Amino acid sequence: MTEDFVELPDVTRPDAGTVLISPWEVGSRGRQDNAVDATISEWERAPKPDAFLTLNCFVSLDGDVVLNYAQWTDDEAHHEFVRKHRPELVQEIDTAVPDIERAGLVRYRLYRSIGAGAEAAGSPTVVSVAVHQVESHDRARQLADTLIGTCAPHEGMSACHFHVDVDGTRLLTLGTWRDEHAHETFISSASGHSAKDVVDDFPGAERLEHRLYRLHRKLEHRPRP
Repeated sequence: MTEDFVELPDVTRPDAGTVLISPWEVGSRGRQDNAVDATISEWERAPKPDAFLTLNCFVSLDGDVVLNYAQWTDDEAHHEFVRKHRPELVQEIDTAVPDIERAGLVRYRLYRSIGAGAEAAGSPTVVSVAVHQVESHDRARQLADTLIGTCAPHEGMSACHFHVDVDGTRLLTLGTWRDEHAHETFISSASGHSAKDVVDDFPGAERLEHRLYRLHRKLEHRPRP
């Protein structure tokens, strides 16, 4: 089965002051598709403030999870939108796809990005997402700085983006890859083993998740001039 290519979001866009990430356990590929379609449909109808930039709905390759990655200019505008419109949005999505298990939305800031360049790695079609629990903002940044040495450059990888949550308890890395095989090659390489060793040896760090995703659908907001 051939997947339609959807261009990945610009993670480093300067106007994205906050990143909102929400994983949903849905349990099957068919429910992934239905959940994404319902989400995009509801957001297309919703009144979107200028602070909303993009909503990107990723589906895990194992068929279990939908990962929503949204970019906004600031948290205050998102809080106001949630107060006014979230109950209706969630109700419609849950009607279309019952029994979604939501782990909760986490607010992140992009800390650092590195990239080998899309020309060298090929157009990325798969992203790897790893979430690590840490003790503080400083420790999250230190772990990111240490991991950078193991991430780039690598054949088939176009970029790696390090996000720290606003509470300073999580580091999320998002790597972009040409395909699943390129990621598997990295994991089995010396660099891949080094990345695992860095986390294993880093005091207070614990890996909470590591999955591969493909961007299924996205919605970009273009405010009227």
